[in-house]
Amino acid sequence: MQTYISTGTCDSEDCLIIMVRATVYVGCTVPQLLRGAQSRIFPSHSLLGVLRHSAFPYCTGNGTIKSKRKMDHLERTANNFRQEVITQAKVCGITNESETVKRLRLAISNKDFTFKAGQWVDFFIPGVSVVGGFSICSSPGLLEQEGILELAVKHTVHPPAHWIHTECTLDSEVALRVGDLHGYQEGKGNRHKLGTAKLYYSAKNTSELLFKKNILGLMKAFPGKITCCFHVTQQRSQICKELQPHITEGRISEKDLEKHVSNDTSWYICGPPPMIESISKLLTNIGVPRNRVFFEKWW
Repeated sequence: MQTYISTGTCDSEDCLIIMVRATVYVGCTVPQLLRGAQSRIFPSHSLLGVLRHSAFPYCTGNGTIKSKRKMDHLERTANNFRQEVITQAKVCGITNESETVKRLRLAISNKDFTFKAGQWVDFFIPGVSVVGGFSICSSPGLLEQEGILELAVKHTVHPPAHWIHTECTLDSEVALRVGDLHGYQEGKGNRHKLGTAKLYYSAKNTSELLFKKNILGLMKAFPGKITCCFHVTQQRSQICKELQPHITEGRISEKDLEKHVSNDTSWYICGPPPMIESISKLLTNIGVPRNRVFFEKWW
């Protein structure tokens, strides 16, 4: 069983936990412009390879996360290999997923640009010296069929995110480079055998539960295989009937997770440091071995 605890666009109130029971080979997903500016913004070299396992560290012995000064995206992911391709992209759609999250729709013209589900991109903006790092929220199929890639970006003071929320417009041009191949080897027969997945997803209110319709759709498409429990911590309005059976008020608790502990369960955490530290300690308390708990070095 694999348990995935992740928040791609969360703040300290948001938390997403996915538990998956599946037979998966290690290394599969768990799931141009700037021509004149390239020398200023792009690193002088690009790397091709696969994600080093160190990018998904185990929690420490006491379940805490230790860090010194806050590093930027390129520093934090310096040991992660990248694809060689840096491609131009044009913004062709901007929508509000919630009050704090925008979905960015990007048109990709480079046919050599590809990615696997679960990967992220280095995000280069003309005139902005800081490089962003955002998880891709669309499927590889959308890129193959329509040449479109989508990002969901939460508003923060970080320059790339701030630019997306305050300056980005339709037809804005940026550049992208995919990172994190996570040991994937094309043609080696890596395949998933679908087991069961349990998702715990927490936010302040239902409007901040991003992609909830997609998640409910997956539950209907794979009954008994994929289930979800949404948690809300500051809900003020009435919850719609479709969501009501899946909503719990309050944070994700030890009681919620302890029923899923087993020898074949792996737990994956993604979110802001306070959330990662809290969930890591919680998992330690309920007897989950440290080497079964993984989280991204992202924030």
